[in-house]
Formats: sequence, structure tokens, C-alpha cells
Amino acid sequence: MARPTHGSRSSCPKALVCNACTDLLGDPTAVAVRNKPARRRFLRTSMRLPFVLALSALVLFALSSFAQTDVNDVHIVSHEVAKSKDVSKEQGPKESDAGQNLVSTNSKLSARVRPLKVDVDLVLVPVTITDPMNRLVTGLEKENFLLFEGSAQQEIRTFSSEDAPVSLGVIFDSSGSMTSKMDRAKEAVIEFFKTANPQDEFFMITFSDEPEEVSDFTSSVDEIQNKLVFAVPRRRTALLDAIYMGVSKMRQAKYAKKALLIISDGGDNHSRYTENEIKSVVKEADVMIYAIGIYDHFFATQEERLGPELLSEITELSGGRAFTIDNPNDLGDVATKIGIELRNQYVLGYRPSKIVRDGKWRKIKVKLLPPKGLPPLRVYARTGYYAPAE
Repeated sequence: MARPTHGSRSSCPKALVCNACTDLLGDPTAVAVRNKPARRRFLRTSMRLPFVLALSALVLFALSSFAQTDVNDVHIVSHEVAKSKDVSKEQGPKESDAGQNLVSTNSKLSARVRPLKVDVDLVLVPVTITDPMNRLVTGLEKENFLLFEGSAQQEIRTFSSEDAPVSLGVIFDSSGSMTSKMDRAKEAVIEFFKTANPQDEFFMITFSDEPEEVSDFTSSVDEIQNKLVFAVPRRRTALLDAIYMGVSKMRQAKYAKKALLIISDGGDNHSRYTENEIKSVVKEADVMIYAIGIYDHFFATQEERLGPELLSEITELSGGRAFTIDNPNDLGDVATKIGIELRNQYVLGYRPSKIVRDGKWRKIKVKLLPPKGLPPLRVYARTGYYAPAE
């Protein structure tokens, strides 16, 4: 094909390259010469290309770095977990060694921990204060008390007077001599439990020839009342055996504060345990014992004559006290008074200045420094405790 001569016109449009312009094929310069707009577009594209390539490379590098970080994060193991796994591998086959406890802090992580043993050696002493009219005295402070173990004064480390929940037990005399007093005695039990708090728990034991637990620990006064219906006066009096059963029952109590209330009309004449044996049991037990003695104006037997002294000695050993009445109509008021007294006690706590684990009896004495202007006051507190043997 003949090449167009200078000055002649091509039939092709300026922006296109056709077969007629074969000398321009593959020659971008010719296109640029013959087509200025195309040249400008080509130059812009050529200048952008290095920037685009650099940007693409940067994006690919960032993506690869990000992906690598994620992988590393997934496989990171904390030092504590790794150490725990190493310990588990070392100790796993030795699970029978030393009888240690296995404490799990996580469903997948467990550590072998030695059981925690705490030896407090804190002695708690409940204290009741009364005035010459036998009325409770409340509102005293820690500074009003002195506490001695043997002849050594002790530092009072804890002091409280709040109404704490109590585990209570009633030891109810249903022997034949209670025939004329049985109804009033039953009413006194109900009045006593009416002073209880909702958190308190209580049980009841009746006794004649032998003691019988008629109600296990409960918080229902109605349950106790229903059991009392079947208490019938008969036979003889095994008071000491009933006290032993009551103190033993207190081992099942869930509260630290424990008390027994004895309602009886005389001494003991049918127990297997002796008076000295029961006194030893009471001294060892951390149980306060209160008693209401219902006595006639004359004592028919030697046992009845010794009854008031027996109850006084047992109750004072425990830090409680005995009330003596000769009118059954007073039973309800006295029972209510005891219930209120149990909830208005001071509790002194101390750690012995000399701790000797010999299992021997430690004598306790609480003295009072009353505020000025008060009459002489009386202190009721347990007389001592047995030191631990180990």
C-alpha cells in the first residue's frame, strides 16, 4: 500500500490506528505524534505505575506481617500455665504422696496446695452482769472488765455484746413428782422459746427413769410444743443422765454459742452417772447451763434437799446460773428472763500469754471495774477451761 504523501489526508480518524496505517503499528511514538491527547494519557499512566507497584508491595507486606502476628498470638502460652503444666507432669504420677489436697482454680488448671491450718488459741468467755435486784446490766465497755488466767492478767483482744444466734436445749423433768407442776412447766418451755431469734436452733430432752430425746434440733416452736403434749409425769428422776445426754447432743450444734435450760423439781435418784462425772463433763464442754428449780416448801427425801445445791454448782461451773422458785406460776416469767439474758451477754476474747498444751485445767476469773455511781454488781462467767493436749 502506498504511504500517504505529505499534505494528503488519511481516511482514518486521528484517534485510531487502522490497517491502512501499518507503519504506525507497534510504534507508540507515532501514535503520540499523530495523537496528542493519547500521549498525555500515556504519560500520566506511565508516571502512576511505579507508585501503584510500590503501594501494592507495601499492602502485601503489611498483610503478611499482620497474619504472622495473629499466628504468634494464638500460640503464646503464659509463664504460669506453662510452669503449672511442667509441675503437673512432674507430680502427676505421685498423687498418693503425702495425702495432699488438689485445689482447682480453673477447669483446665490445677495446682497442688498444702491444706491451710490455723491455730488461733483464742479463748472466748461469755459474761453476764446483774445488779443487787437481779436485773441485767447492759451498756458496759471493754475498759470495765479485767480478765485473769490463773494469777496472770490477760489482754482482752475481742469484746462484743451483740445478739448472736444460739443453739439451745431444754432438759425437761417428767418424773412422777412433777404431776402438779407439769402444765405450768410446759408453758414455761413455750415462753422460753418465744424469746428465740429466727436463726436460733433448739432441741428437747425429757427424763424420768431415763432421758429421752423427743425433738432433734429445729427452729419450729410449734414442733416442740407438739412434742410436749406427750410428756407424762411418771417414775423416778435421772437428772444427771439427762444432763450428760444434753451436753453430748450439743456436739451437733451449728452455732458457737450453746446453752442448756434445765426445768426440774428436785435432785437425782436414778442416774448411772455420778455428780463428779457430770461436773467433769460440764467443765470440758463449752456449754452454758441454766436451771429453774421448782421446789416444795419441804423436802421429802435427801435427794430433793440436795437438789438446789446440785443445780447451782453445775450451772456456775458453766457460766450460767440457777433460779429457785416455789410458785409454779412464776415459771413463765423466769424462763423469759433467762431467754433475754442469753441475748444480752458480753463476750470477752483473749489469747493466753503463756500457751502450754498439757491438757490441764486453766482457771479463769473475770473482775469488774464498774462506772461510778453504780451499786455493787455480780459477775457470772465460766470458771475455766481445759487447755488443748496437742
